[in-house]
Amino acid sequence: MTELKPSQAPQTKVIVLGMGCFWGAEKRLSELNGVTHVESGYAGGDNPQAGYQDVLNLEKHIRSGQKTERNHAEVIKVTYQPETISLEQVLIKFWENHNPTQGNRQGNDIGTNYRSAIYYQTEDEKKIAEQTKATYQAALTKAGFPEITTEITSLKNYITAETYHQDYLKKNPNGYCGLGGTNVSYPSSNSNTHTPPAKQLEAKELNNTRQLVVFESKECAYCQKFKKEILNHWQSDAAITTTLNANPPKGWALEKPLFATPTIVLFEQGKEVSRYTGYNGDKARFWKWLGQRLLTPEQRKIAFEEGTERPFTGSHLDETRPGYFVDPITGARLFRSDTKFKSGTGWPSFFNPVEGAITTHVDKTLGVERTEVRSASSGIHLGHVFNDGPAPTFKRYCINGNVLKFVADEEE
Repeated sequence: MTELKPSQAPQTKVIVLGMGCFWGAEKRLSELNGVTHVESGYAGGDNPQAGYQDVLNLEKHIRSGQKTERNHAEVIKVTYQPETISLEQVLIKFWENHNPTQGNRQGNDIGTNYRSAIYYQTEDEKKIAEQTKATYQAALTKAGFPEITTEITSLKNYITAETYHQDYLKKNPNGYCGLGGTNVSYPSSNSNTHTPPAKQLEAKELNNTRQLVVFESKECAYCQKFKKEILNHWQSDAAITTTLNANPPKGWALEKPLFATPTIVLFEQGKEVSRYTGYNGDKARFWKWLGQRLLTPEQRKIAFEEGTERPFTGSHLDETRPGYFVDPITGARLFRSDTKFKSGTGWPSFFNPVEGAITTHVDKTLGVERTEVRSASSGIHLGHVFNDGPAPTFKRYCINGNVLKFVADEEE
């Protein structure tokens, strides 16, 4: 049996756990009060000196039937203070934060290196592991899940993972949370109740042509930040919905596994075509990601490369109906049609924007100083503003028509 000593003070203990990909596992368990350190590593295999590529290469040979050695599992070494948090409490979070019924896989990550595992060092740890497994199995069975497949055995050949794997979700970037598991709560000591798993989305209730799905998790501060700053103000034409279930809508397909939340996935015709993982308050980055899918090449050149359409070739030059010109990505109102006037320049021109709808920036790209106009909601380039407009503002907001969308009053 491998013997691991606590990496911190003498009053701490360690337990090694496998929950699939160690990135999300590391972040989840490190959030527990009383856990002093969580380290990503490999354990349970035959090679005492394996690294990441060794694990991946061996798994390929195992799956092709070329080798029969026991591979390592991706694991985390959890150092905790027993006076603050018990091993039982650590294992409760272990059970709740991954799906322990999937065998040699976790979600779409398939292989023996992604197996669920508890590697103990003492008989007391083994006893607690088996007891918590039995308790959680009862809750899972009641919720309709199959038998737990978690490997519970003595620790063997623990190896610390490479530096770039440590604190991965904090580095790449730090604006998202590791995924949870089955959404079945571990039964409390006073109750046999459990939280039923979050309902999987039904494809028939979604937009098959183009649908955004926000994959969230409970107690994810970045999910709440995304909801507050983006979702609560959603005006885009793109259909969007949220879910706490880590699976795609029934009958639809993800291109690769989800490993953190929030993850925003764009589906077209039931297949993932793009995704945005994490949110740390960078609105412009999110809207640029979405705009790359929603806009035409001509629109993207204007919006993201500060391009300019040729005069008299853009859209909406002669649009005079009552309504609003809006951002083509966010749907936010930019200009009211009754502020539009004929400037003779070949571009839609306005003497006043909707309050708070635009931002202005110094532009010296042509060797002379001009004032650039961008959408406040998405940050895309719209055009420029000049001081030769009509009363009452005497401003001329010269805007590329191809990055405007018109919504008539009767359409609202």
